[in-house]
Amino acid sequence: MTQPTLHLGQTLRFEGDPFADGLDAAKHETRGAILVEDGIIHAVGPAADLRAAYPWAPTVDHGDGLIVAGFVDAHAHYPQTGIIASWGKRLIDWLNSYTFPEEMRFGDADYAAEIAERYLDFLLTNGTTSVCSFCTIHPESVDALFTAARARGMRIAAGKTCMDRNAPDGLRDTPKSAYDDSARLLNKWHGKARASYVITPRFSPTSTPEQLEALGALWTEHPDCLMQTHLSEQTDEIAWVKSLYPQARDYLDTYEAFGLLGERGLYGHAIHLEDREKAKLLEHGAALVHCPTSNTFIGSGLFDMGGLKSDGQIVGLATDTGGGSSFSMLRSMAAAYEIGQLRGTPLHAAQLIWLATSGSARALHQHNRIGNLGAGMEADFVVLDLASTPAIAQRSTRAQDIWEALFPTIMMGDDRAIASTYVAGKQMKPAAP
Repeated sequence: MTQPTLHLGQTLRFEGDPFADGLDAAKHETRGAILVEDGIIHAVGPAADLRAAYPWAPTVDHGDGLIVAGFVDAHAHYPQTGIIASWGKRLIDWLNSYTFPEEMRFGDADYAAEIAERYLDFLLTNGTTSVCSFCTIHPESVDALFTAARARGMRIAAGKTCMDRNAPDGLRDTPKSAYDDSARLLNKWHGKARASYVITPRFSPTSTPEQLEALGALWTEHPDCLMQTHLSEQTDEIAWVKSLYPQARDYLDTYEAFGLLGERGLYGHAIHLEDREKAKLLEHGAALVHCPTSNTFIGSGLFDMGGLKSDGQIVGLATDTGGGSSFSMLRSMAAAYEIGQLRGTPLHAAQLIWLATSGSARALHQHNRIGNLGAGMEADFVVLDLASTPAIAQRSTRAQDIWEALFPTIMMGDDRAIASTYVAGKQMKPAAP
């Protein structure tokens, strides 16, 4: 047992989805507090009320800092850390030129551990406290990431990437080894500490029907696991899928036919969806993950956030490291706003911060644990400095409400805006002196 601690500052939490419920879903306290004990938030409310209720609790005063839930990155590739911001390729060329050569190195357990440590430290520096990541085909890459996350106390979801065709020698497994390796890793890590195993076929072009069938069988055996893959990222990718699966009705059908469509499915990108695919995803309650910096960097297209959310789709937000060009969820929020503008549906600051916290947690089926400030939630939170640079400060001083104060940080903020990062109540990025 640890001593309860009161954290004071501005607080922002959600009691609903601002896309569906409007701005009333957001609850802001100009002078608020959260009570943290043993890695759990036990109370949230006005600072005066909590100080009166817990007069014996030591306090950490964050001043005008805005306390929000830690960011939740719903789709990433930690093995691509070292090749982030590689120049000028479309998806398939980018995989062959940068991704696959780098992923070949992750059979080396020491190298995998080095990158896993570096990657998670980058996340914490940028205020991300939870992530759902692809690994490589190598079991060593999975062990490295879960081990590094356990050392930091982070809630993490990840899995061995499975590929048995259209990949280089050394990066292909088989239907049997994909099933066996995944099952062994699942039994080793799933539900241990703050870890969740994710069944992970990379995408239909790199898996034979036999491998997709094997992974669908594994998911049927372990329905409490998430399943993550890619869907309809680029038009030339969709054409490739149709050539490989000529009997499929559409891209989604290549998963659906093998038991890889379900409520706990995570489908990254989902830009160029057909009407049948949208209807099926909604019917199953599957989650789509918007990766805006990746979509612009690799030239994939413009995600229809407005249309999909108005239809009731579940949507999370992600960096898609390293196709995405930043480790920062602030940058992902900014890019999501810009894409929304290009589609004629600009997102409000409340919607953006919700996507990066509660929305992504909902996509990962972790919304009862992370992604919000509330009694009983795990104490993963960040403190945002809303005046972290002179440019941001001079704009935020003109703010008439919290949204005008927050929006410049979303659009122009970087790791300097993350004053502190807390994981399970433990400070992982120290406050600035």
